[in-house]
Amino acid sequence: NMAADLQWAIIRNNSCFIVKSLGTTLSREPNNITGINSFKANGLVNKHVVGVTAADKGVVLSTKAKGSLTRATLSRGGRRSIKTIKAATSGSHYRADLTDAAVRKAAAIIRSQKNKSVTKRRSRK
Repeated sequence: NMAADLQWAIIRNNSCFIVKSLGTTLSREPNNITGINSFKANGLVNKHVVGVTAADKGVVLSTKAKGSLTRATLSRGGRRSIKTIKAATSGSHYRADLTDAAVRKAAAIIRSQKNKSVTKRRSRK
């Protein structure tokens, strides 16, 4: 088991998840909450990881504890899901620095899953 700093030094510039776009280096690895290629947000090398992905209905919160990844599906409403994410990150002193990014990502996913009301166009006579 290598140190996280050593792993980061190896994969920082050489990774299949790196995407370079308009002068910024992004990353597509699983559990990277912000999408930025940085040690703080990396989902592969950190001991404690927070990930938010879309489910069929709701979001999936992923955390890493003792080397194993734990997934919890949150599908009982948007406000309740965000409250659960806040409690799981900053409320339990587990990666409080990623709380804001996790809440923003979950809110965007929940917003995208809502049905949009279509306004009917009036026909002219």
